[in-house]
Amino acid sequence: MAVEGLSYGWLVVLAGTFLIGLEVFSPGFFLLVPGTVLIIIGILLLLGIDIFSTNLGILAGVGIAIAAALVTVFAYSRMTPPGQKPYTTSMDSLIGKEGLLITEADAASLDGKVSIEGQIWSAKAKEGKIPEGARIRVISSKGVHIVVEEVE
Repeated sequence: MAVEGLSYGWLVVLAGTFLIGLEVFSPGFFLLVPGTVLIIIGILLLLGIDIFSTNLGILAGVGIAIAAALVTVFAYSRMTPPGQKPYTTSMDSLIGKEGLLITEADAASLDGKVSIEGQIWSAKAKEGKIPEGARIRVISSKGVHIVVEEVE
């Protein structure tokens, strides 16, 4: 099983790594589970276990996917404070919202911290510096931080 010098196992591992990379740079899309499953399936293929051609192999793949999903759900539930449901907020949904700058933000670094609706986010100023305690508005999101401007 090879595609111009690459085995299917390496291609599956590469796809899983790509999904995990997307999750790192854009959290909240829940790509960690499928990425992990693809890496595990790719490793099985590299070890010579052809999970796609036998019924037992297909069951093993489905079992691994279910086990990875259960472990992830368990891990997320342990990270959530008692009595609260876990939730995610896409940074794109913050655009236009206002908050309070907790730590000074400037355009040159990601050191700024802002509180929006009780959540703390890494922030960068659109231009110049914005002092601690200033009211801000989110104007965009980039990677794992938001870009803010001071509200006059």
